[in-house]
Amino acid sequence: MDRKISRWILWIAVLLIALLGVSAVSLCVGSAGIPFRKIISLLLEGRGSAEYSILLDIRLPRILLGFAIGGSLSLAGVILQGMFRNPLVEPYTLGISGAAALGVCINIVLRLYRFLGLISLPVFGFLGAIIVIAVIYSLSLRKGILRMQGLLLTGVMFSFISSSLIMLIMAVSHTRDLHGIVFWVMGSLQEPDWFLIKAMSYVSITLLFVSYFFSLDLNALSLGEEEAQHLGINVERTKKLLFAIASLLTAFSVSVAGIIGFVGLVVPHFVRMFAGSDHRILLVASFLSGAAFLIFCDTLSRTIIAPMELPVGVITGILGGSLFIYALTKRKAVLGAR
Repeated sequence: MDRKISRWILWIAVLLIALLGVSAVSLCVGSAGIPFRKIISLLLEGRGSAEYSILLDIRLPRILLGFAIGGSLSLAGVILQGMFRNPLVEPYTLGISGAAALGVCINIVLRLYRFLGLISLPVFGFLGAIIVIAVIYSLSLRKGILRMQGLLLTGVMFSFISSSLIMLIMAVSHTRDLHGIVFWVMGSLQEPDWFLIKAMSYVSITLLFVSYFFSLDLNALSLGEEEAQHLGINVERTKKLLFAIASLLTAFSVSVAGIIGFVGLVVPHFVRMFAGSDHRILLVASFLSGAAFLIFCDTLSRTIIAPMELPVGVITGILGGSLFIYALTKRKAVLGAR
């Protein structure tokens, strides 16, 4: 046991170093390159300069938001994959992201943000996600039992419906609205509101702390619901609470940054390859890995064609999809060797 704990501590230390390294690189690179040795002096004495503004008003908020959202999506992916015992389930499978995107699209098309302010965009996204979460939950609940298969199928259907409605809205939208919808639907960490950034950070860290209390329950659920019940786990209560945690993580993430795919699907797979499937390490390691992965992808999105910027969802889709194919190929090779 001591050896296992030592190994877990080592992996967490490595991931923390990787996260800090990626964050430092993200602070330095961009349209205006800033040497790393100059950053500390700028933060201490450079108030009022253009470089200080770039660091504090543009790059640092994106890093903090990437940390919170990347960690949240990866954490939600681990929880859902453990609940469903299905490695293909991710935070967006249940239709939560589509509903949040639909809420924002309706706000943009009706131009409600002109009267309610830009804060109404994430608010509408969160309300759309919460409504669908409540509907999916009520449709999948029978006599106090949360039917996992019904939950998954209902979520997938809501995802298709939301995507179709978004495409319909895009087809009838004006050009000036279409650009905002497309950029938001494809995801972006360009959020200047510090209130949303702080709120997202607090939510992600708090729910990571809460979810860790269910690490042993997730280990038991990975054996099957009957086995978990024999081990003394209150299966129905655990499933409901875990569904609530994963749903809130996804709802907050999508309402703030839009749809950023593949983070919750790919990151847990890679973490399992080097850290194992024990959720006591998997939850924390996935959170840190997801945060580092999204910060890295965001850095690429704003530097590849600088000074223009790509939606971060494009980078996570291309890079995450490629990595996922690699992981599947490696897993098949290992199984073939056996």
